[in-house]
Amino acid sequence: MTEDQILDLLSNSGVYLLGALFLILVVLKGVRIVPQAEKHVVERFGRLHSVLGPGINFIVPFLDRIAHKISILERQLPTATQDAITKDNVLVQVDTSVFYRITEPEKTVYRIRDVDAAIATTVAGIVRAEIGKMDLDEVQSNRASLIATIKASVEDAVDDWGIQVTRAEILDVNLDQATRDAMLQQLNAERARRAHVTEAEGRKRAVELNADAELYAAEQTAKARRIQADAEAYATGVVAAAIQANGLEAAQYQVALKQVEALNALGQGSGKQTVILPASALEAFGDAFAMLKGRGG
Repeated sequence: MTEDQILDLLSNSGVYLLGALFLILVVLKGVRIVPQAEKHVVERFGRLHSVLGPGINFIVPFLDRIAHKISILERQLPTATQDAITKDNVLVQVDTSVFYRITEPEKTVYRIRDVDAAIATTVAGIVRAEIGKMDLDEVQSNRASLIATIKASVEDAVDDWGIQVTRAEILDVNLDQATRDAMLQQLNAERARRAHVTEAEGRKRAVELNADAELYAAEQTAKARRIQADAEAYATGVVAAAIQANGLEAAQYQVALKQVEALNALGQGSGKQTVILPASALEAFGDAFAMLKGRGG
């Protein structure tokens, strides 16, 4: 092999080698692998061309370039403290925290420079505006409603930036010492008022229960008297029927029997005692025994 042939072979090999290297470079430049948690913004001649999602992507080498690599993971802004004045002119310090994620990188990179600062400023303005519409008591008691309102307002404000607000939290509402003392005094007064009301309601309930008890006792006494009256009326009716059937003798018998029962009860009293009976009582005994004997015969 002559020297010229060797030189031609080397030159041809160099061309092939350069071609292979160029082909490898084109493949490397044209294939892009995007991680799962990112999106890549592609520019062509300095203008937005496309957005590459996770996985294997292809671009035109030397014409397209990856201008921005954007993480789509959820982010948390640092806790921020804003001063705000409530509707009833109370100065409060509100600690807020916001979570967000970038959903449209092409809007985020070309419409806003500092995303975190822009969102923090927006949140501060919205928090002051919303708290200014509420009294201090409403801020303390309706925190969930306030958070929902702030989140919705922030979402509307950052929609043009390709950002999704996932959470907005009010971590704390701080008051100055004078306001805290006034609120504590008000709370103690409210507790005292509730205690007085509870005590008054207890006394009222006791009076109502006592009145109910007295009414029940009166009703039961009236029932007992009515039953006693019915019994006496029945007994009187029986006596009247007996008198009507047997004449005056039945009436005398009943009177004599009652006298005997009364004297018997008097004699059976406790202790030792002397009972002085009038002469008429002895006659009543005799009459009663005579009548009983006659009825028995």
